[in-house]
Amino acid sequence: MLSSSDFASASWDLMVRVDHLNEEQKEVQLSVSGDLHIGGVMLKLVEHINIARDWSDFALWWEQKHCWLLKTHWTLDKCGVQADAKLLFTPQHKMLRLRLPNMKTVRLRVSFSAVVFKAVSDICKTLNIRRSEELSLLKPSDDYFKKKKKKDKNNKEPVTEDILNLESSPTTSGPPVGPGLYSKTMMPMYDPVNGTPASSTMTWFSDSPLTEQNCSILAFSQPPQSAEALADMYQCRSLVDKAKLNAGWLDSSRSLMEQGIQEDEQLLLRFKYYTFFDLNPKYDAVRINQLYEQARWAIVLEEIDCTEEEMLIFAALQYHISKLSSSAETQDFTNESEVDEVEAALSNLEVTLEGGKTDNTLEDITDIPTLADNLKLFRPKKLILKAFKQYWFVFKDTSIAYFKNRELEQGEPIEKLNLRGCEVVPDVNVAGRKFGIKLLIPVADGMNEVYLRCDHENQYAQWMAACILASKGKTMADSSYQPEVLNILSFLRMKNRNSTSPVASSLENTDMNPEHFVSPRCAKKHKSKQLTARILEAHQNVAQMSLVEAKLRFIQAWQSLPEFGVTYYLVRFKGSKKDDILGVSYNRLIRIDAATGIPITTWRFANMKQWNVNWEIRQVAIEFDQNVSIAFTCLSADCKVVHEYIGGYIFLSTRAKDQNETLDEDLFHKLTGGQE
Repeated sequence: MLSSSDFASASWDLMVRVDHLNEEQKEVQLSVSGDLHIGGVMLKLVEHINIARDWSDFALWWEQKHCWLLKTHWTLDKCGVQADAKLLFTPQHKMLRLRLPNMKTVRLRVSFSAVVFKAVSDICKTLNIRRSEELSLLKPSDDYFKKKKKKDKNNKEPVTEDILNLESSPTTSGPPVGPGLYSKTMMPMYDPVNGTPASSTMTWFSDSPLTEQNCSILAFSQPPQSAEALADMYQCRSLVDKAKLNAGWLDSSRSLMEQGIQEDEQLLLRFKYYTFFDLNPKYDAVRINQLYEQARWAIVLEEIDCTEEEMLIFAALQYHISKLSSSAETQDFTNESEVDEVEAALSNLEVTLEGGKTDNTLEDITDIPTLADNLKLFRPKKLILKAFKQYWFVFKDTSIAYFKNRELEQGEPIEKLNLRGCEVVPDVNVAGRKFGIKLLIPVADGMNEVYLRCDHENQYAQWMAACILASKGKTMADSSYQPEVLNILSFLRMKNRNSTSPVASSLENTDMNPEHFVSPRCAKKHKSKQLTARILEAHQNVAQMSLVEAKLRFIQAWQSLPEFGVTYYLVRFKGSKKDDILGVSYNRLIRIDAATGIPITTWRFANMKQWNVNWEIRQVAIEFDQNVSIAFTCLSADCKVVHEYIGGYIFLSTRAKDQNETLDEDLFHKLTGGQE
């Protein structure tokens, strides 16, 4: 039997600092024993403080170990907490400033104790952005806001006026409001033409801080920045610069607090994974607009390369979207046609019960289509001029075979090119009637470079679409082939300069500032009038588009750029004496020469057998089919960032339209978390 004096000797003093709203932190000394559970410590603490308030969001943070003590049934002994522990009793939800892709800053309450994957999911529900798994939080480099701060010093207006305050966020305590966006029958509806929120469906979210007005702020594009503002913004120059920018992605398997994020700190909310699943104008006005804005800034700040011809197409679309947005914002939303909630819910339920679209005619084709035509071919060799030679080409399955002429098609081909895993790069100049396809085909010692030249737009669109699908291991029987052909044709037609149309008259009447829509480097190369004329000329091809259609076309054009969706990291491959760039895309890894920017070799995720990380030496090792294995250490970021990118893309490839929108979070962490 133990006496009361024995119990007294087993107890010890524990110091806990308490976070009070608008007050300095206070230290509280508690007498505890090792068998007291965490919940009991918090109860003692609240009784000692003796202030009547809601303490339900408070939890204990262990400063030395840099972790939350959230398992309230665990004892102090089990947690390893002793008398020297420094604990902080603090709210789990704190204010955070987020810079959205449209450069608008929102301030909202976010969980600092949940893992980032869950925190981003809650943020996206607050902002009406579906498919939160495609986004994440990026901690910007120190020089990201450097130039902006210099500019703000000379600016008399306070910067805080730019911030959209959503302080009454539903994430203040506990889970977000109701079923949120993940219920098929409780989604906010938008006008598919102009993206404005249907006011009747916004009443379903009356307790959300995202009111109809705020919703339209996020769903409409912001006015274009001035040329001076663009010049002041940080611009990536080289692949190494881009690699440094990508170092700041937060670890999705750890909380904000565990990663040293402070209350009211500014982070960037960005689309991290470039696989945009199930974009639907009916529900995704905010998502589509933020995607458009991220693409727009990537183009204008030259974070992704494009030709001058493509830059003018993007400028024309921006100008068109800017005009439509400014006119749409002046409309009175109350005049929008009301949508009956019950009818909308029933129609959505009907689609759900029917299992979505049933148009799978193309997927049921058993006889795989082929392409056969005369094309020109060129293989670059040293000291040889670029001379194209005509052959008879046959495209079947995922391979291209070519013959000297059509009559020899039944015999042995001169060469057969397997396009699985290859890089497909457009080599097009519509004005110069040049329709080329550059193929980088992986071989054991690097990449084989092959150029194909088509005669006209239709031929190019068919062969280009077939090459793109073959690079992903798909054939022309796939249902995505025809839409891909149409996308390529529509992009080519946008590039087609209509010199016969009168632009001169509209030039006099326009108030366009062309420097707002192109990169600073492009603006310096041309006079303002010349740029205006060329943008207006390109604008004629897109002038009939609706607002949402123009944004979607901009996103499609961005996706068609050769560098789209590649995230760069500076690495050192095992056995190599020099640094290389590793490009991570949604379906492949690319080893790139850091000096020249030329791809050396490509490895596809489809051929990956396994990958793991040696956490001691911070080395990522990947094993592919045919006994190919690579290993590298990451120099520009922690290897966990690259490991999470690879696992994240593999996780996203498991999504299907017919499945519930609720994600398998455990699978995500299993694929991305690693075993540190």
